Amino acid sequence: MTSMTEILAAAARTSLHAPSVFNTQPWRWRIAGDTMSLYADRSRALTATDPEGRLLLLSCGGALHHARVALAAAGAHAAVERFPEPGEPDLLARITFTGRRPTDPVAQRMAEAAPRRRTDRRAYGERPVTDLQLSGLRRAVEAQGAYLHVVRPDEVYLFAAATDVAGETQRTDPAYREELRQWTNRPAGSGDGVPAATAVEPALRRVPVRDFAPDGAAGLSAGPGHDAGAAYVIIFGLSDRPTDVLHGGEALSALLLAATAEGLATAPLSDSIEVDWPRHLLRRLLSDVGEPYVAVRLGYADDTTELPGAPRRDAADVIEVEG
Repeated sequence: MTSMTEILAAAARTSLHAPSVFNTQPWRWRIAGDTMSLYADRSRALTATDPEGRLLLLSCGGALHHARVALAAAGAHAAVERFPEPGEPDLLARITFTGRRPTDPVAQRMAEAAPRRRTDRRAYGERPVTDLQLSGLRRAVEAQGAYLHVVRPDEVYLFAAATDVAGETQRTDPAYREELRQWTNRPAGSGDGVPAATAVEPALRRVPVRDFAPDGAAGLSAGPGHDAGAAYVIIFGLSDRPTDVLHGGEALSALLLAATAEGLATAPLSDSIEVDWPRHLLRRLLSDVGEPYVAVRLGYADDTTELPGAPRRDAADVIEVEG
């Protein structure tokens, strides 16, 4: 029979597939006995792009959800405490194995999607995302303690303007440009960052897409589509408190895995969250009822060529098993 430690370690390895801003993977796991603890790795913070650490917390929330999904798919019952020690702000969550239970088929479907999920920055085609699919994704987000706003057609122009302003602001910021350079030109074997092979060439889009290869070395063409059938959604919560933002990251993970299982292409869009004025514009889209955490583009890519996978850190560098 698989040991408790092996079950927890496997869940931590699944979390390595979680999305993160600039693919920084800013988390660590410590496994001891029947417990796995998630820590923020502040050495991997983006001080120019994410000075308040919201996107770092969001990224860690994605890792937490991936691990929870893996445990449920393995038939493990676990209790989750978020921010269990007030004196340790970098201890984000503690998961305690509490016994066996029947395998959760929804979690199993999500766990199977985790290694297949890719951020697809290519343009999507005319095939629309259905209302039924969006309703299912809303339920997945709300089950994690966050909320989902579907950007209406008449709101896309404001969302596009916010993203454009954010991009222009960042392009004129030397600190941002240097941070982008660092995380798109990682040392061989680092297992992180955004390599040129996964970046897409600039093209006319309904909503601008961040240029991860400003030197012109992008490995992917945007393709013939113009995102005509794409849906844009915003994951949001009621506050910027760390617990709520962590839930937002769990919700992002749930949405991306559910969408991947549905056959949808996905691309998180955090540009407009990273700059104050564009973020204010997104609050307007939410009628000022919540704080936007991250946006996501959903759709069907015309080009079905398999995307290259993003690099992942070695498990030994992220997961510590005591005893």
